[in-house]
Amino acid sequence: MFIAKTDNWYMERIIWLLAGLFTIASVGLGIFVHPYWFILTSLVGLNQIILSLTGFCPMTVFLNYLGIRSRVQ
Repeated sequence: MFIAKTDNWYMERIIWLLAGLFTIASVGLGIFVHPYWFILTSLVGLNQIILSLTGFCPMTVFLNYLGIRSRVQ
């Protein structure tokens, strides 16, 4: 069983948090506001696929700019 470290907020942990928040928010908005919000859910999923295949994630560029560092070197 894998248990992630929770002693600080490193980049990978923040990426998972933001992906979950965007997914939950877009599903809620898609149900209660307008179905076009489901496009955001699709974009989050597409970004996760691109990250797994290429290793590139636009959010990591932004978080790195903010000074948040990765645990993976």
